[in-house]
Amino acid sequence: MAAATLLKVTGLKVAYGGIQAVKGVDFEVREGELVSLIGSNGAGKTTTMKAITGILPINDGDIEYLGHSIRGQGPWDLVRQGLAMVPEGRGVFARMTIMENLQMGAYIRNDKAGIAADIDKVFGIFPRLKERATQLAGTMSGGEQQMLAMGRALMSRPKVLLMDEPSMGLSPIMVDKIFEVVRDVAAQGVTILLVEQNASRALAIASRAYVMESGLISMHGDAHEMLNDPKVRAAYLGE
Repeated sequence: MAAATLLKVTGLKVAYGGIQAVKGVDFEVREGELVSLIGSNGAGKTTTMKAITGILPINDGDIEYLGHSIRGQGPWDLVRQGLAMVPEGRGVFARMTIMENLQMGAYIRNDKAGIAADIDKVFGIFPRLKERATQLAGTMSGGEQQMLAMGRALMSRPKVLLMDEPSMGLSPIMVDKIFEVVRDVAAQGVTILLVEQNASRALAIASRAYVMESGLISMHGDAHEMLNDPKVRAAYLGE
């Protein structure tokens, strides 16, 4: 039996700063999948993510989550329904400690024992955060802030986790760590939509992928097959 579709985007159009950034996009993410949305800078990937999570208004089309339209709903409503995002640029609360940031990730919950257990789980994934639990988030490196942003999102116990450019600006060692964690989180049953400019790394861990060009989906299919597609390799993998 086919897995249920958790997130479905149909005919999505979004204007951003007076420019039609997304021009009619269709894609879906099924339960248990890790789906990558790849494409060059300016293709409309981040705009699409912001529209899905209610940060940007939609001009046309629809977004369905768990079988219902979520068009017009705010990010706070969607987090309560299990749709969380790790934003581009990380967006940690700079003047709060690591522990306070993680607690903010669980603001929709009131199960104290469960929250404490999940914080321990995040510290298990990212031991460096545990070592620095009382440190202000704004004083950490970019890689550490990315770990914190991922941990904070996991604290809401999302059904679908959207990740926007998690490897951007990080050292090669930190990029390895981030992709390892994305793969592990997916293996634990969290459905993931991953937007990445690092196409080869994204395709290597995804089950399916969509290529976005100039606000449109230009190609989609099995991620492994796309990783070995000469056209994809020439356009996005620098070969």
